Amino acid sequence: MTPTTATELAERLNTISVSSTVKVSAEAERLRREGVDVVDFGAGEPDFPTPDNIKQAAVKALDDNFTKYTAVGGVLELKKAICERHATDFGTSYTPAECVVTVGGKHVIFNLMQVLVNPGDEVIIPVPYWVTYKDVVNYAGGKCVFLETDEVSGFALTAAQVEKHLTSKTKVLIVNSPSNPSGAVVDDEEFRRILALTSSRGIWLITDECYCQFLYGNHKPYSIASAPNAKETVIVAGSLSKTYAMTGWRIGFGLAPVPVINAIVKLQSHMTSNPTSIAQRAAIEALRGPQDSVPAMLSQYRSRRDYVMQRLRGIPGVTAAEPQGAFYAYPNVGDAMKKLGIPTALEFAERLLNQAHVAVVPGEAFGTDRHVRISYATSMKELERGLDRIQKFVEQR
Repeated sequence: MTPTTATELAERLNTISVSSTVKVSAEAERLRREGVDVVDFGAGEPDFPTPDNIKQAAVKALDDNFTKYTAVGGVLELKKAICERHATDFGTSYTPAECVVTVGGKHVIFNLMQVLVNPGDEVIIPVPYWVTYKDVVNYAGGKCVFLETDEVSGFALTAAQVEKHLTSKTKVLIVNSPSNPSGAVVDDEEFRRILALTSSRGIWLITDECYCQFLYGNHKPYSIASAPNAKETVIVAGSLSKTYAMTGWRIGFGLAPVPVINAIVKLQSHMTSNPTSIAQRAAIEALRGPQDSVPAMLSQYRSRRDYVMQRLRGIPGVTAAEPQGAFYAYPNVGDAMKKLGIPTALEFAERLLNQAHVAVVPGEAFGTDRHVRISYATSMKELERGLDRIQKFVEQR
């Protein structure tokens, strides 16, 4: 047997890749350090500051010396605040025992895959999907079953589509509504049909509610966890990052049956222990304090979305389904790629960054090969500059 060397890494790392959104941000930052004027549409991060009342709660936590370990799954007061806010917003009835606080929304998704999925279990993931879903399922030893949605219908997910992908090995369905990257929103009635289907077969339905407050048109915030008897098979994965512009504070949460919560706490006790004590105090204020910042941000996102869609429709070779929520556009650049002789969305994004100095995320990261993701969580000035550059890049001869 050949001795193991210090440079050999665990085989399980081969099941995952570095986050594409992180890679795009890193490359854009590298160019900036070299003095390049980059317009960054890559990061899925609000450009708004964390509201002052939330920041002041963190300052008070420091003044109160609230800097020690807390319970692994979060302080009781924060879990109460999460349950109260979810009840107020969606009409649910969770208790602190059914709640766990994690180090961001990504952390709770990772934890859920680790405690729910056995090797060979199938997890249905609608396409396009958030980049992390595929990797965390693979890392848990599960099998990703990709459900292709219809771009013509705005990437809408239906129960009929889900049913075609169910097998005896299906363990979990992940639904992200509003969706990152497409902005698609599952209709309330359709969501209930999906739940009826999954619950009848004992399949976990994970509802990723990261962007739950950012919806446009006639869509209103909705959680499938509010449906009758939903708590038996529905798991809520939530985050404060987008709703309260708290990305760097790293506070997420899960709402689930007690055995699932206890399993996550058991895992987390050996992984991160508790989320940062100071951030937990800030999160309590975010959830219980004034909510004015949320509609204010939504109003800005709506204006930006409308501008982005109007500009994209004016670029030859580019089409885009109108996002119904979140803060991303997901244009199809397939015809533009063909015109420019570019074979992949990845190469399209690379050339756009290096030649036009605009950072976008290629569709391959989300399971499609003719799209790019544009985050409009940035100023109108940057949107204008970036879209001018994209149009000039596409129209080059």
